[in-house]
Amino acid sequence: MAMRSAAFRFALLLAAVFAIGSAALLAVVQHQIGRYAAEATNGGLRAEVTVLTGEYDQLGQSGLTDAMARHAAVKPEAPYRYLLRDAHGRRLFGDLPATVAATGWGTVEVTEPAPEPGGIRQEMMTTLGTRLRDGLTLVVASDSYDVQMMRRRLGRFTVLSGIAITLFALLGGYLTGRLFLRRLARVNRAVDRIVDGDSAERLPMIGFGPEFDDLARNLNRMLERNAAAMEALRQVSTDIAHDLRTPLSRLHQRLEQMQEGPAIEPAMIDDALAQTADILTTFHALLRIGSLEGGVGRKRFTRVDLSELMERIHQAYGPVAEDAGQRLEADHAAGIHVDGDAELLAQLFINLIENAIVHTPAGSTVTSRLFERDGMAVVEVRDDGPGIPASERANVFRRFYRLDASRGTQGSGLGLALVAAIASLHEAQYTIPDSDKGLAVQIGFPAATPGNADPV
Repeated sequence: MAMRSAAFRFALLLAAVFAIGSAALLAVVQHQIGRYAAEATNGGLRAEVTVLTGEYDQLGQSGLTDAMARHAAVKPEAPYRYLLRDAHGRRLFGDLPATVAATGWGTVEVTEPAPEPGGIRQEMMTTLGTRLRDGLTLVVASDSYDVQMMRRRLGRFTVLSGIAITLFALLGGYLTGRLFLRRLARVNRAVDRIVDGDSAERLPMIGFGPEFDDLARNLNRMLERNAAAMEALRQVSTDIAHDLRTPLSRLHQRLEQMQEGPAIEPAMIDDALAQTADILTTFHALLRIGSLEGGVGRKRFTRVDLSELMERIHQAYGPVAEDAGQRLEADHAAGIHVDGDAELLAQLFINLIENAIVHTPAGSTVTSRLFERDGMAVVEVRDDGPGIPASERANVFRRFYRLDASRGTQGSGLGLALVAAIASLHEAQYTIPDSDKGLAVQIGFPAATPGNADPV
């Protein structure tokens, strides 16, 4: 199984890359060494011929032969071998074959003793010949045995290194594949438990690098988002089953009365339609809250001018407050922006203002404020009505929750629940601070991300 894993295949790929790289490196190094050896050999031959020619010009033939003898006796393996012939072709000095007695560059294969006792080796030497006065021919030869030996040793080292690297890569790939499959098996077992219905199960970290752990974290975020959506759907279903049963029962009774009565009065039809409208409103509000709590809607986020949005809502609801005998005041700081859905944010502020207008008596004042605090954009809707007890403040954002004093007012108890859902979608904090009189609701939004554009 590990032999077929992605880690093993990746190790094979690395081994191939190393092998190709080693071969390319060997070819380049050998080429450079050969080029260097040729240049060094040719340069040495030119220098040696120049020195010997100078000896002949100054000291004559005897000085030339003495110089070649001295150079040949410098060390046991002399770097140069010589041939000196007269105009009649007689050998005057040196042990090179007579066939090399020519001017210019050439090559010759000679037999030399090998390093091992009694051994010999055939070696190709480079020659350089020149004509001296009196018809003499001087030929100097040099071998590149040491350079060739170094090239051969380098070649063997590169081949052995390539084999060792390949074997090491294969072994490392096999071990890595086994370890990777072992950790991947934990992930697969977690996936099986999730498929079997364990919604609380999450994927473990693979641990092979930040990219794999980021993948596991993103998948876990997706699972949590799906779980939240499923929980919201379940909660909506439960709310519909429990909280719409009573208005549906009343509507059913009203329809039965209309059916059994001698005549259908228009007022009864209007009453039934009103109840149907209330039920539909509640139903749509529950669906909206459920979708928001499930995390739906962040794709429409953009940079929103909160100051301009709240000012428009204040202008629209000023007459509504006047019709109810109340006064709507505003204190909105300018130039405050947040990241969000402008339509949902408008719904949030409208619900807060409508909640304050509905649950305060005539003559009350409702104040809408917008300001910055600790790097956050804070929206506050405050009224000077009766307020709510401190013990009830934690419950007002629940669905269908209504104070006893508000049972007779219009509404379904979903206004502040929708406010809480929209605020949570925008990662905002919603609180009810202490107040000497009335009720105040504050929503704190994170600062807008730089670079987002305002909607057109």
